[in-house]
Amino acid sequence: MIYTLIFSLIAILLIAFSVMSVRERNLIHSVIYLFLFLVILSAEFLFMGASFIAAVEVLVYIGAVVTILAFTVMLTGGKEIE
Repeated sequence: MIYTLIFSLIAILLIAFSVMSVRERNLIHSVIYLFLFLVILSAEFLFMGASFIAAVEVLVYIGAVVTILAFTVMLTGGKEIE
């Protein structure tokens, strides 16, 4: 019962951060929400017992993709989308 509750809570957080990442008008905030989404997704993989997938998620997506997106947004100014 408690595992179902934790899984549901993590799933709700995943949906919330993914929607906030897409709907946010400020690009820097959007990258931060994407980062939080990927961190919670790796926690979900750990919760399901897939530790290798969680480690790859952290190394590849959080370590590389989000860093490149953050630098790109900061170099372009990170203005709000009109």
